[in-house]
Amino acid sequence: MPRKSHKLPIDSPERRRLPILLRRAWYGLNQAFRRRIAHLGITPDQFTALRTLLEHEAEGLVQSELTTLMASDPNTIASLVERMEKAGLVTRRTDQADRRAKRIEIKALGREKYEEARKIAIAVQTEILGALAEDKREEFLQNLSAVADSCRSAAEQGRPKM
Repeated sequence: MPRKSHKLPIDSPERRRLPILLRRAWYGLNQAFRRRIAHLGITPDQFTALRTLLEHEAEGLVQSELTTLMASDPNTIASLVERMEKAGLVTRRTDQADRRAKRIEIKALGREKYEEARKIAIAVQTEILGALAEDKREEFLQNLSAVADSCRSAAEQGRPKM
C-alpha cells in the first residue's frame, strides 16, 4: 500500500511543494493576463497599481503605501510608477504632509486603461477559478490569503534589525 503524502518528509520528491506550486500558479496567471492585456499597453503590475490607487483614491496614496499594498519593494514600485508617469497613466506630486514623499494620482488615461483591463481580469479570474467547484472557490481564496499572510510574516521575521 502506498504511503500517504502527509507521512512523507515535507521536502520529499513525492510531495507537492509549496514554493513550486505558488510559482507555477503566479507565473501562469501573470502570463495569461499579460498576453490578454498586451494590446492595452499596460502590464499586470501596472494594472494592480491602478486598481490599488483607485481603491484608495479617497484618501490618496504615497509611493511607500503603494509599495506595502502591492507587497513589493520600494525600488520596484519607484520604477513602476516612473514608467506609468511617462506613459501618462499617473502623476506624482510632492506630499503636503511629508515633502520627501510622492503622492500618486491616477490620470484619465489610467482610469480608461484600468476599466478596459478590469473586464479582462475578471474573465481570467473566472476562467482560472473554474478549475475548482463553485462551492470551494471562496474557501480556496481564504486559504490562499492565510498562506500569503504567513509568507509575509515569515519574510518580516527574517529581516535584519536596524
